Amino acid sequence: MVVASPQWKTEDPGRRLRRIREQLRLRYRDVEEASQQIARNRGNQEFSVGLSRLADIENRGTIPSLYRLYSLCVIYGLKFEMVLTWFGIDLNELALDAARLSLRQTRVIDFTAVDSVLPEAPIEFSRDLDLTKTIYLNPHIRRWGKLPLSVLGGLNLKKYRYAFIGVDDWFMYPLLPPGSFVQIDETERHPAEDAPTQEHERPIYLLEHRQGFRCGWCTETSGHLIVQPHPESNLRAELYRYPGEVDVIGRVIAVAKRLDLAKRRHTRS
Repeated sequence: MVVASPQWKTEDPGRRLRRIREQLRLRYRDVEEASQQIARNRGNQEFSVGLSRLADIENRGTIPSLYRLYSLCVIYGLKFEMVLTWFGIDLNELALDAARLSLRQTRVIDFTAVDSVLPEAPIEFSRDLDLTKTIYLNPHIRRWGKLPLSVLGGLNLKKYRYAFIGVDDWFMYPLLPPGSFVQIDETERHPAEDAPTQEHERPIYLLEHRQGFRCGWCTETSGHLIVQPHPESNLRAELYRYPGEVDVIGRVIAVAKRLDLAKRRHTRS
């Protein structure tokens, strides 16, 4: 059993790995032979950790490859995700970093790989808070903290997918403004034949084509898919061969959107 100590927090990753190896009473040769067995089992010599390489990792700050780091975690009985944090990589920050990026193009964000964490969020409210009324929330917040996305009722990481509308994507403005965060139901992948006429009732679909992703109203006709923008976007409809040139990922069923786009709207090209 490897026992952690407070001083590990200030040790570099190589020293931590060396300390664990020494606690397990493993020689360099033991680690090398064990890693070679992993490499044979995997059919990939990249998993092998040679004597000189292990010495460099422990004593010279050399960063191991993903394959070698995997082997060391297997040999030492360590969680791969935990060891990654020693090198400054926290998988729980994947979704947060993705959400912070305001990229020009619309893209899908996959939250299913890890239990992603939100930045500081309210986790304790005053007792007199009445959620049935519209209120200014800040005075009622008693404590802030980090919350996992999985505890939020509106996000079902296993059932749905999520996408970010690019900051240059005005195709469905103002329903889906640039910078919006949308929830996708992959079970609804076939555009409705008799779509409602009211714009807020018409289904919006997330599509993938060769150039990227697109959200829009869809109409299937004669082996083609017509993707219609919102009239206020002043953009043209797009036509794709279907199937063939475009895939329907699913229907947009929820959106979190920005409301401060007036200045960008007036100055965009």
